[in-house]
Amino acid sequence: MEQIKQAVERAKADTSRDELRPIGLDVQIAPPQSTPQRAGRPLDSNVSPRSAIKLNWTHLEQNRIVAHNIADPRSKAFDMLRTQVLQTMDQKNWKFLAITSPTAGCGKTVTAINLALSIARQPERSALLVDMDLQRPAVANYLGIKNRYGVQAILQGKATLTDAVVRAQADTCELFVLPAEAATLRSSELIASRNMDVLLQEVKRTSKPYTVIFDMPPLLQGDEVLTTLPKIDAVLLVTAVGVSTMHEIKECNKHLQASEVIRLVLNKSQETARKYYQY
Repeated sequence: MEQIKQAVERAKADTSRDELRPIGLDVQIAPPQSTPQRAGRPLDSNVSPRSAIKLNWTHLEQNRIVAHNIADPRSKAFDMLRTQVLQTMDQKNWKFLAITSPTAGCGKTVTAINLALSIARQPERSALLVDMDLQRPAVANYLGIKNRYGVQAILQGKATLTDAVVRAQADTCELFVLPAEAATLRSSELIASRNMDVLLQEVKRTSKPYTVIFDMPPLLQGDEVLTTLPKIDAVLLVTAVGVSTMHEIKECNKHLQASEVIRLVLNKSQETARKYYQY
C-alpha cells in the first residue's frame, strides 16, 4: 500500500494522458493459458478465415495502441510490463490475468490491449484478450474490428467460443480476441451466471499455450469484478494521475486483499524517460 501511495504522490500534479508507465509491486500472478478449441483442436485451426482480420495501424495509433510496433518507443514500457507479468505467471503456473481500475478513465483497456499485443509479439507466446467490460465494451472499437458474435452471445447460448473468437493480425503480430459485441445493462447478471463459469472453464481447458487477459470493468463501479475474482489467477490494477484518488486506491486494496495483485500501472504521468537507444 505504501508503494502505491508513493507512486501516486510522485505524479499527482501531472495531467498528461500520453505516457503509460508501469510501476511494479512485489506480488504475483498466473502463467500463460490455453487456446479455445472445438473437438480437441487448437484455436488456430478453429478460427475461420473470415475471422482473421488485419488491423489498421493508423486506427491503432489514433487509439494509443502501440505495442505491436517495435519501432515505436512507447512499446518499450509495455515490453517491460510484459516481462514482469510473464515471469511471475510462469513461476506460479497461472492462466488468467484480470486488468481493472478503480474507476473509468484510467486507461485499463489501452493497457490490456497493449499488454496482450506485446505478449503476442514474442515468437513462442500467444495471447487471448477477452472483453469483460460488458456495460462499456471498448476492445473491438479500439482495435477496429467487427464481429457478429461475442461474449454476450456465448453467455446467452447463441454462439460458441469458436464462433466468437477473432484472429487479429498486425504485421507479424497475431492476437486472438473475444470481443463484447454490444453494451448491456445486464452485465452483473451475465457475469454471475452459470454460463460464465462454463465459458471460463472452456477457455482454461482449451487455451493452454495462451496467456488470457480479461479487460474487466472498473472495480468500484459495480460487482462484476468481485464476482469474477475467485475464478481469476491474478490482477493488474491500472490507476491514473489526476483521475485516481488515494481513497479509491485504498478501497481497491480492501477488495483485493484475497487476490494476487501482480502489478500497479500508473498512467498519465508526465515524467519522461531518458533516451537510451538512438536510431
